[in-house]
Amino acid sequence: MLTCIIRYQIDPTQKENFAQYARNWGQAIPRCGADLIGYFAPHEGSSTLAYGIYNIPNLAAYETYRQKLASDPMGRENYAFAQAQKFLLREDRTFLKLASAPHGSPE
Repeated sequence: MLTCIIRYQIDPTQKENFAQYARNWGQAIPRCGADLIGYFAPHEGSSTLAYGIYNIPNLAAYETYRQKLASDPMGRENYAFAQAQKFLLREDRTFLKLASAPHGSPE
């Protein structure tokens, strides 16, 4: 299992646009095959950093997921929304593997 962490730099004056973008992905991402953990908007500290986090079985599944997302009506609309409103200033993806498993129970 891989965890994709998308780090966004957002325009701090457009937090509500990012929140709408996140809600839209909350519908489209699971429908297209990824296990969405969530989208996280700034609250305290940095006003420009936001994250999207989801799990995907492997990179082959990621490629299939990306194709589905690109053809999904809400996915296409959300990409266009972000382009039109310009609230995403930067977007970086990192794929990580869980290294701390198995997790034990507290004693």
